[in-house]
Amino acid sequence: MEERRLALSQPQANTNLRLDGKVALVTGGGSGIGQAIAMKFAAHGATVRVLDISLGAGEETCRQITSAGGKASACACDVTDQKLVKETFRQLAANGPVSILVNNAGVSHIGTVESTTEADFDRVFRVNVKGYYNCMQAAVASMKANGGGVILNMASIAGSVGLADRFAYSMSKAAVISMTYSAARDCLAYKIRCNCISPARVHTPFVDNYLRNTYPGREREMFEKLSQAQPIGRMAEPGEVASLALFLCSDEASFITGVDYPIDGGFFNLHG
Repeated sequence: MEERRLALSQPQANTNLRLDGKVALVTGGGSGIGQAIAMKFAAHGATVRVLDISLGAGEETCRQITSAGGKASACACDVTDQKLVKETFRQLAANGPVSILVNNAGVSHIGTVESTTEADFDRVFRVNVKGYYNCMQAAVASMKANGGGVILNMASIAGSVGLADRFAYSMSKAAVISMTYSAARDCLAYKIRCNCISPARVHTPFVDNYLRNTYPGREREMFEKLSQAQPIGRMAEPGEVASLALFLCSDEASFITGVDYPIDGGFFNLHG
C-alpha cells in the first residue's frame, strides 16, 4: 500500500498525449491555428498531412516540422471541390490510413444580414460548411474501414452567441457545431469520435491583416480593444488552441465525443 501511494505521488510522463503511429490530416494547415495544430501534432509523434489551398503555405509548415525532426507532407486542395477532396484523401490513404482529421480550413466575413451579399454568403457557406462536409465524408469512409478515428472541427463562439457584423460567419460556425453533434451520433458504432472547438478571438495573421486594412494607423489601439473583449483581457494564441486540439485527438480523450469545447477566455459565460 505504501509503495502504491508513493507511485501515485510521483509525476508521470503523459504518454497518452503522444500520437505515435497516427496519421493526422489538417486542412488549412498553412497558417494560423491550422499551422499550430500541425506542428503540435508532429511534435507529439504524428505523421502530418497538411492540406491547404496554397501549396507554398502548406510546404512552409512542413518545412518547419521536418526541420524540427517531425514527419509531414503537404498537398494543395480546395476543400469546396468534393471530387478533388475524395481523390486527395484516396491518394493520401495509399500511404497509410488517416486516423485523425482536423477540419480547420475556413474563411471569415464581416457584415450584417443586410450588408452580406449573396456571393459573400455562398462563399462562406461553400468553404466553412460544405468544405467540412466534404472532408468529413471522405474521412469517415476510410476510418470505418480501418477501425475508427477522430474528427475535430474548428467552430467558433460566433456559432453559439450573437456577435455584431458576423451574420454569414456565425451561420457557418453554428452549422459546424450541429454537424459535429450529428456526425458524433452517427459514428458511435464505428469507434469514430467527433468533437469541435469554439475559440474566441485568436491572434493570427488574419487579425493583423484585418487591423492593417481596416484601421490604418490605429492598429495598436484597435488590437487592444479587441483583446479586451475577452474577459481574460487578451486574445488566445494559436498554440493554446493547438494544445486543446492535441488533447481531444489523443487517447487521453477517448471517452469524449459529441462535445463543443469553448476556448474563449471566459467570453461565453463571463461576458458582461
